[in-house]
Amino acid sequence: MNAVKHFLTAFLFSIMMTTPLTAQQLTDSERIVFLGDSITQAGAQPGGYVSLVRESIGEMLPDSSIEVIGAGISGNKVPDLQARLDRDVLSKEPTIVVIYIGINDVWHSQNGRGTPAADFESGLNEIIDRITATGARVVLCTASVIGEKTDGSNNLDEMLEEYCAISRRVAEARGSGMIDLRAAFIDHLKQENPENQGANILTTDGVHLNSAGNRFVADQMLKGLGVMEEPSGGSGVLRHVVLFQFKDDVSDDDIEVIVSEFGKLKDRIDTIKGYEHGTDISPENLSQGFTHCFMVTFEDEAGRDEYLPHPAHMEFVQLLDGKIENVCVVDFWSGE
Repeated sequence: MNAVKHFLTAFLFSIMMTTPLTAQQLTDSERIVFLGDSITQAGAQPGGYVSLVRESIGEMLPDSSIEVIGAGISGNKVPDLQARLDRDVLSKEPTIVVIYIGINDVWHSQNGRGTPAADFESGLNEIIDRITATGARVVLCTASVIGEKTDGSNNLDEMLEEYCAISRRVAEARGSGMIDLRAAFIDHLKQENPENQGANILTTDGVHLNSAGNRFVADQMLKGLGVMEEPSGGSGVLRHVVLFQFKDDVSDDDIEVIVSEFGKLKDRIDTIKGYEHGTDISPENLSQGFTHCFMVTFEDEAGRDEYLPHPAHMEFVQLLDGKIENVCVVDFWSGE
């Protein structure tokens, strides 16, 4: 999976996310249970994401009596959650259950103890059925990462994407809240992991959270629960996406020059904070003739607005004259 496919995955999934709970929907007497595996078990310890959520709610909503409870057990997969749901969750009479699961369902496939995709999906549906039958609300999270490399070379990236797609599909079909941790992690790592490390950005080992990862996940949870709002303009990173369909008579050499010159803009225009490009490899045959994708990142709209009329950009635009059959441009705030 190349950089373009990674980008398109995160972009499309961010669009597909169901609406999270809002601050207006939270009452002063909520009992929120975080259900999951070792990440959530550790998250209930000091400095863990569950504890940070509890502390943040106490600071942001000091007059409320909202309870935050961790219910994570190391090694758990969806079938384990099914088996202990009554004992560890429903017995606590929660009003909201946040389910953060999927890592082990995929990871343990390497030793034959993973969860088949069909069982993963049916298990999530059954868990949601049992929770909502009590009147509680569900927020489903996608699994985060098994390896922090950003070029698609983590061993289980493809399978993890498949299982995250199941979680998104289940949340959308059931009307549950959705916190797309997978998309959030990918977006963050693209910015903060330029050396393509396998770990030590948000995790200690590619899976389990370090202090930065716990803070990052806590913030995603707080946003999904409606306690913390996104900054104005989303997460503060503006994506400018350009798709090119070249005319049939344009040579490969001409295309190579265009790609090269586009890439040079990041060194000529200060407001460009990130740049990626690649060619379409999708098997779905839905590209409508667009073959080349470019993504330029800005800190804000002012940066983009300075880029568009910049002499270096205008010079590049002149290079395209007579070579482009069609172009598509999309701007969006990451994380929205």
